[in-house]
Amino acid sequence: MSEAPAVAVDGLVMRYGEKTAVDDLSLTVERGSITAVLGPNGAGKTTTLETCEGYRAPQSGTVRVLGLDPVRQRRDLLPRIGVMLQAGGAWSGVRATEMLRYVARLHAHPHDPDTLAERMGLEDCGRTPYRRLSGGQQQRLKLALAVVGRPEIVFVDEPTAGMDPQARRNTWELLAELRGAGVTVVLTTHYMDEAERLADRIHIIDHGRLIASGSPLELTRGSNAAGEEHVATIRLVVTRPFPAGAPQSLRAALGTRVEVTQLDDVSLLVSGPADASTLARVSRWCEEQGVLPESLSLGQRNLEDVFLQLTGRELAP
Repeated sequence: MSEAPAVAVDGLVMRYGEKTAVDDLSLTVERGSITAVLGPNGAGKTTTLETCEGYRAPQSGTVRVLGLDPVRQRRDLLPRIGVMLQAGGAWSGVRATEMLRYVARLHAHPHDPDTLAERMGLEDCGRTPYRRLSGGQQQRLKLALAVVGRPEIVFVDEPTAGMDPQARRNTWELLAELRGAGVTVVLTTHYMDEAERLADRIHIIDHGRLIASGSPLELTRGSNAAGEEHVATIRLVVTRPFPAGAPQSLRAALGTRVEVTQLDDVSLLVSGPADASTLARVSRWCEEQGVLPESLSLGQRNLEDVFLQLTGRELAP
């Protein structure tokens, strides 16, 4: 019998009064992988992960983490997971190394806290109270607290928020090392480059539903609605707001093999098989509509393009 996935969510429904935060959601996370869960604010990803972590009980459907029910078998599961919260998780007056050593003593076989503090770049601020740490230092400490107990799976929420470029790179290396050691990492982030660089698989959630899953390569080089592969994009930014019905008008000018998404009042994203002639047709359309391009660029689709096309919203903090 094959080993159960690290996380298995099946038909999860979670409501807050009249609002459905998670709507019949199903997804899996394979063991020993880095999986990113992305979604706009209010998409339901936080509620989903809090259910996986055992902080909320499913109202409908099932959730299993390492084959266990996170609520009913919480005592068995807790020693095997690590959780990095986006906010909180440490006492305001405690010194960084004191907090890390304290949490290490709660585990049976922890990492050496001093070695881990050095690995996370905390050695210079180890005697600083938590409330006086910079935002990036607090993030590094919270990640260290999540992994010091040698978890089999770690949930990390916005792990590099507020970090400088070097600390961010060090964090990426640590997460990759955890995966290399067989640890499963479930990641939420507002940095698309972070998800695209780190994740083996990405789940995109919107309005409480799973709307796309795949590797970064599958999502960015996969098929569009017309079934075309190796999708390219054209970004059009104009100097004043588009006229009403601009996406429909441009799509009619370019043909049914492309998708046109309006990103805001002055920018459109065209996705599909595109070349120099497509750029020329977009330019002609601008002339016919009386709009002046500020920039017009052709390139390969990235994860941000995919996210915008699927949700119509940016992944903003």
